[in-house]
Amino acid sequence: LPTEFEPRLINAPIAALDRIVTTAIEKKVAGVISEIAESEALPRFRNLKDEDVQEKAAGELVTAADIAVEKALSARLLDLLPNSLVVGEEGVHADPTLMGHLDSEETLWIIDPIDGTRNFARGREAFAIMVALVSRRESRAAWILEPASGRFGVAEAGSGAWMDGHRLQAALPDRPRAMSGSLHASSYAPKELGRRVEKGRAKVAAIKSLGCAGAEYLRLAEGQTHFSLFTRLMPWDHVPGTLLHQEAGGLARCFDRQPYRADRYRELGLLMAPDAASWDALFDVLLAED
Repeated sequence: LPTEFEPRLINAPIAALDRIVTTAIEKKVAGVISEIAESEALPRFRNLKDEDVQEKAAGELVTAADIAVEKALSARLLDLLPNSLVVGEEGVHADPTLMGHLDSEETLWIIDPIDGTRNFARGREAFAIMVALVSRRESRAAWILEPASGRFGVAEAGSGAWMDGHRLQAALPDRPRAMSGSLHASSYAPKELGRRVEKGRAKVAAIKSLGCAGAEYLRLAEGQTHFSLFTRLMPWDHVPGTLLHQEAGGLARCFDRQPYRADRYRELGLLMAPDAASWDALFDVLLAED
């Protein structure tokens, strides 16, 4: 694997918001993601050499596909919007100061080149390529592709969420015990928070995690599950998915009941639900204090 990742950054004035996301841009980005999945991700799937997989941090893997996909996406997306810059998972690992752009008014591409890297490295199909366009700290558009299955969710703020030409619809609300979803109490979370989440697991229809946030968000937006809870909020894991889920009619809030944004990755946790009433009910059940 390369020892350095050199993201291409172009720091220029922000384009007018109304001109950033257009149907043409949406389609071009979707095409770029599909092309790079075919050229960089799928040829390496179930075909990785030992040297193609490394541990970049305790319990965190990176593969040659992660590096190649992010480099290719960065170059192509910056060509589409020259007045933009990239904040990608592997670029940030190489240069953590890139996270500072999340607190700016700049136009950003948020990239997770291979979400579910451990699955990818083990030959499991639950992995995704995720991209979001953020401007002035607000999510404008999102793309989530599951290369192995071909499922591709796309959303634009205020215009709905779509897959294969049909509009996505989040699940309808129900009683907490009747709602199904996944709970992710990260080892990075405070122990007390993790304990409360685990205690709440028995009070809902908790299902097995897919090990891939992108795949979790696709099934949320399709209405296959009602909720999902996360306690590690890196922007590349959640900016694309929260927009997709919300444009499908769902609700995403941090534990302080405020909306999630790319610059709120330091928050304790994030809960997705069908609507405000079900969010409140799930929060009370899942995170009730003793």
